[in-house]
Amino acid sequence: MCGIIGFTGTQDALPVLLDGLTKLEYRGYDSAGVAVQVCDGIRMIKSSGQIRCLRKKIAESGMLPGCSGIGHTRWATHGAPTDTNAHPHMSNNGKFAVVHNGIIENYIELREELTAKGYVFSSETDTEVIVHLLDMYYSGDCKKAVMKAAARLQGSYALGVICADFPGSVFAVKQESPLIIGVGAGENYFASDVTALADHTKNLIYLEDGEFAELTPVKAAVFDCTGAEIAKPITRIVWDVGASQKSGYDHFMLKEIYEQPRALKAAIEPRVKNNRITFDGFDMTNEEARKISKIIVTACGSAYYAGCVGRYAIEELCGVPVEMDYASELRYRSPIVDENTLLIVISQSGETADSIAAVKELKRRGVRVLAIVNVVASTIANLADNVIYTWAGPEIAVATTKGYTTQVAALTMFALWFSEKLGRISESRYDALVKELLLLPGLAQRAIDLNPHIQDLALRYHNNSSIFFIGRNIDCAVCLEGSLKLKEISYIHSEAYAAGELKHGTIALIEPGRLVVALCCHTALFDKMMSNIREVKARGAEVLGVALEGDRRILMEADDVIYVPKADPLLGAIPRIIPLQLFAYYVAKCNGCDIDKPKNLAKSVTVE
Repeated sequence: MCGIIGFTGTQDALPVLLDGLTKLEYRGYDSAGVAVQVCDGIRMIKSSGQIRCLRKKIAESGMLPGCSGIGHTRWATHGAPTDTNAHPHMSNNGKFAVVHNGIIENYIELREELTAKGYVFSSETDTEVIVHLLDMYYSGDCKKAVMKAAARLQGSYALGVICADFPGSVFAVKQESPLIIGVGAGENYFASDVTALADHTKNLIYLEDGEFAELTPVKAAVFDCTGAEIAKPITRIVWDVGASQKSGYDHFMLKEIYEQPRALKAAIEPRVKNNRITFDGFDMTNEEARKISKIIVTACGSAYYAGCVGRYAIEELCGVPVEMDYASELRYRSPIVDENTLLIVISQSGETADSIAAVKELKRRGVRVLAIVNVVASTIANLADNVIYTWAGPEIAVATTKGYTTQVAALTMFALWFSEKLGRISESRYDALVKELLLLPGLAQRAIDLNPHIQDLALRYHNNSSIFFIGRNIDCAVCLEGSLKLKEISYIHSEAYAAGELKHGTIALIEPGRLVVALCCHTALFDKMMSNIREVKARGAEVLGVALEGDRRILMEADDVIYVPKADPLLGAIPRIIPLQLFAYYVAKCNGCDIDKPKNLAKSVTVE
């Protein structure tokens, strides 16, 4: 959610800032702006709309010559997405400019204080209090002004600051919002994530909460909240720049759907050694495992739905009760937990605000935390006691695809690993599931190859105003994600229901022409799904069935069919979701939607 970038060096800052903001578009935004230190102070240009609107405004206003500056893509939280509310924000005297990700919770109190002191506010944002605080505390030492201003802020923030009196210096501050430093040769950077920096440097410094940095072309100095300089390690990242490019695909989402066989291979194969699931750095002993009496899985959005799939595998293989809880709800209730509870938190970015808050609350209660994340050294990864990285690679489209399937794979591997720790799985069952896990990348590819007609199905059904997904057992969990994919990128109302719940109210919404996507892949419950299909067809619905490859019984009831490859029931969610991802993609394409950047959505939700 939102993105910031800062640069200082010897080359023109503007192209670097605009390139970085473009790389951050996937995070979601509705306005953008830049501020550059020029020879006589700071010059700022910002615009509502997409970055192309900002580029046009810059071209009309004249370029911004200068070798240091800051940039921002904003997703509106306080005030509408207007030019005035866009970042950066500048002090009344033009001495400071600030960009900010996060939310300042005490901004009303600060705004009243600053207004009483004569500061004039031009925007509706919470961010503008920061730039006026900087000016209020400034007495010639920018570093001290940054420290004092940050000390007054309550909430989450990643800040970028420039001061007209300190040409070449850029300041960055982190508190509960993602921010990294990029170290180059004769130039230094900060950004919300590595995507904005990967073309320029692979050397990163990860800031902790309460730390801030002063960047000049020759040094990246990091300080604690008292102003004492601290030594921070430089991490060399391995990043495939090509992964952040479309490589001939129309959209990142389509590219990432097709990358899933490779992503699953990267997630699974390194963890299978001598036919055993192994997790590097996971130090839970058999005795500690047997003390776990309950597991809570928490996440948001698609990660939550990945957890819904994983729950089936954990409970069946391990015999340990699993509770599913939205992170946004878990953080505000009083869960019954103790030191024998394991919290599994799932987040693609590792920076999801509600999930971070839930982790902190349960750690305070003595709960052990396992994180399943994609981004190395992210906030959630650092908070957790143990981490399973999904190794999905960069995911640029806002709607997750390979992020979700690798999370499901990680959860399934954990269930298998944990069941062995507990001594609750037979050797033959363990060996069979490991073999099936290694087949998953091929099954994912087969799921794509089986369905070249998905585009035709999308063309047939894209005009539906409302679509329902139904299924049972793991198919029900797959429906949740299939429905979410469709609604978030096509803007069609879509809901997923347990098929057995149809008679308890949902069937009242079925009317002639309504599309129902029915997953019928759980063999033990196939006949019951056929009954559900007959129920909706009797009320005029059209049915798009999803069935196992070779099962021709579905043809007797469904109007159209998607086939998926056979897999062990505990592993079938992955090949079953992929055609539904493609269906959502092509429906959205038929409807002319902005597939990679759907309206009102952000890739990484870093504020509540």
